[in-house]
Formats: sequence, structure tokens, C-alpha cells
Amino acid sequence: MNIGVLALQGDVREHLSALAESDVLARPIRRPEELADVDGLVIPGGESTAISNLAVTFGLLDPIRKRIADGMPVYGSCAGMIMLATTVLDGRPDQESFQGIDMTVRRNAFGRQVDSFEASVEIEDIAGGEFHAVFIRAPWVEEVGADVRVLGRVADGAAAGRIVAVRQGNLLATAFHPELTGDLRVHRYFVEMVRQAAPAR
Repeated sequence: MNIGVLALQGDVREHLSALAESDVLARPIRRPEELADVDGLVIPGGESTAISNLAVTFGLLDPIRKRIADGMPVYGSCAGMIMLATTVLDGRPDQESFQGIDMTVRRNAFGRQVDSFEASVEIEDIAGGEFHAVFIRAPWVEEVGADVRVLGRVADGAAAGRIVAVRQGNLLATAFHPELTGDLRVHRYFVEMVRQAAPAR
């Protein structure tokens, strides 16, 4: 299996490393022709407006939307969650997304860089107990459509109850950064999603 990491901006290297440790071939994706060779895609954390603009500039916006519509598994963390949302609040008026998951996401919902924090999050479908989740200028999900499963919420503190992990079909998104913690369970969960979808290609 080949899994790509959208390498336009953000913590690309950390996702490539986590995928490699999850026993799959991982490669950076910067061009439409590279996208055609992967079975799944990770959209990393970073700056969602920059990723949006660069996706347009590099001609990747529509090809990624098409692959999503055709069933390619995609995982987005933090800014990647924003890029997968159908509706983005507090974004730029011209900001584009990949329109994958039927959800409304609020950018920088937990505050600015200085408000970054860590919290415990339990993810449905993933064994092993709570995640030590890192939130950096993170979004949260304000609303989901009927076909979206809420997999995780912040367990306690001021943000208790906020939705921070969702899945819709072959699409997965988290508001936090598992690639920064050394906990590979989210990446391995996504790899299994890709493995299950691969025979359909």
C-alpha cells in the first residue's frame, strides 16, 4: 500500500514518519500525477488557509475532491480536519476545502498559539485507553451531518464535550496532532481503513 501525505505546508515529516512506523510506504504528494499512485492520503496540520491556497496553486484541489468522491480514504489532523469540512467558520471568505466530511468546523476554536494545550481524549473504535492529545491552534466540530460518526470528545476541562474526532465513510479527522506524540494508534487505524478500501480500487 502507498499512502501519501499532502506536502504543501505543515508537519509533513512527522506524518511520513508515523506512517513508516505503521509499516506502509509513505510519500509526499505535491502534484496531481503523484496523487494518482496512492491508496490513501493524509492532510497534515499547519495553516489551513495556506494549504487551501497552495492546493489551488498546485492544481490539487479538484483532483483531491474527485479522489475523495471516488472513495479514497483520507485522514486530516488539525488543519487537515478543516480542509475536509464542508463548512468552515472563521475562515477567509475565499478559503477552499476538499468538501469531504459533512460537518461545520470552527478555525482556531480553542484560541491562539499561546492557548495550545494537551488533554485526554478517548477515541471510539480505537483500543488502548485515552489519547494524550496535543491541540495547537486547533479547530473543533460544531455540527455534523447524519452520516458522520463522532469518535471523540474532549474529556474534561474548559473544552469538555467538544467534538475533536469524526469519521464519515473512508474519511477520518482529528482536531489534535497524534503525529507529535509517538502514539501510533490513530495512524494504524487509518492504515487499516486504507487496507480495507484498497480492494475496491
